[in-house]
Amino acid sequence: MTRHDPTTLSALSALRERAEQGDHSAVDELIELAVELGDLNELRHLADAGSSDAADELIQLAAEQGDLGELRRLSDGGNATATDQLIELATEQDDMDELRRLADRGNATAAEQLAELTAE
Repeated sequence: MTRHDPTTLSALSALRERAEQGDHSAVDELIELAVELGDLNELRHLADAGSSDAADELIQLAAEQGDLGELRRLSDGGNATATDQLIELATEQDDMDELRRLADRGNATAAEQLAELTAE
């Protein structure tokens, strides 16, 4: 978990409680705060609870941080945007194993990127 000061922890706790009670504005605020703090764990929790906005922010933050593992987890769960970001990041990092794994699962874009990288 990301370390936060006591004021931030109190705010997070109050927002989580409101969000769990179905307060959509609290969910939005929690997502915003998690993005500001770079808190992948909070975004993951919200995304796993069904927030597509949190999932989108999680994908963006994971891509910015180069977190192949998080993108892989989301991609394997069926998130097409995460798959696209994973392919892009794996290509940038010349990660042939990841591209091969995706290509073996039938992803044509990964197969194309793998073919291009191996031809170079």
